[in-house]
Amino acid sequence: MPTAYLLLGSNLGDRFALLQEAVRHLTAVAGPIEALSHFYETAAWGLEDQPAFLNQAVQLRTFLPPEQLLDACLATEQLAGRQRLVRWGARTLDVDILLYDNLILDTPRLQVPHPRLPERRFALVPLTEIGAEVMHPTLRCTVAELLTACTDALEVHQVTEDYPT
Repeated sequence: MPTAYLLLGSNLGDRFALLQEAVRHLTAVAGPIEALSHFYETAAWGLEDQPAFLNQAVQLRTFLPPEQLLDACLATEQLAGRQRLVRWGARTLDVDILLYDNLILDTPRLQVPHPRLPERRFALVPLTEIGAEVMHPTLRCTVAELLTACTDALEVHQVTEDYPT
């Protein structure tokens, strides 16, 4: 079964509970979780005037092909009440496919690897925790090397499960 790396994010509602429920749902519909990063908090990226995000990287062994995995991610967002009103706006849940084995895919619905992964510290920090040596299939460097080269200045802080929401 292929290995996919996902990034979960939330900045509305009970962020911890939403991420934990997303993990449970993804396990049920997409395959077993092999690794989870700690939780990380970061100021919003792209559209900054909104609450801070809680993020977590997920290593998933999936039985779904990429487009069906995307459908599972979107369904997981829907279950959490996600509404797509503003690009990069506040949301109860965001589930992004960062990497899917060594696949390079560019369709109108899905790009893998995620095209903005190298410029997003909030994704690279948790991803490095669980997949530092994973190779980026187009850039031919490891996730850890991407993090070292990342110019994103947003601070990313590890938090505990009892961190206030």
